[in-house]
Amino acid sequence: MSPVFYYILIPISVAAVVIVLATGIYSMAKGGEFNRKYSNKLMRLRILLQFVAILIIMLAVYLASR
Repeated sequence: MSPVFYYILIPISVAAVVIVLATGIYSMAKGGEFNRKYSNKLMRLRILLQFVAILIIMLAVYLASR
């Protein structure tokens, strides 16, 4: 894969993590029904997205060092 692919894929994956994290923090601060309904789902989604982002970054570093 070309390095340009990683210049696009890495920021998108990190931005997805930030968006889910910000949504979770906002919902916890506000409280209410949305927080009760989606708090745990947002946390699980954030962990999954972090895992994917780390894998992409590790793959990019590995391929760049070859």
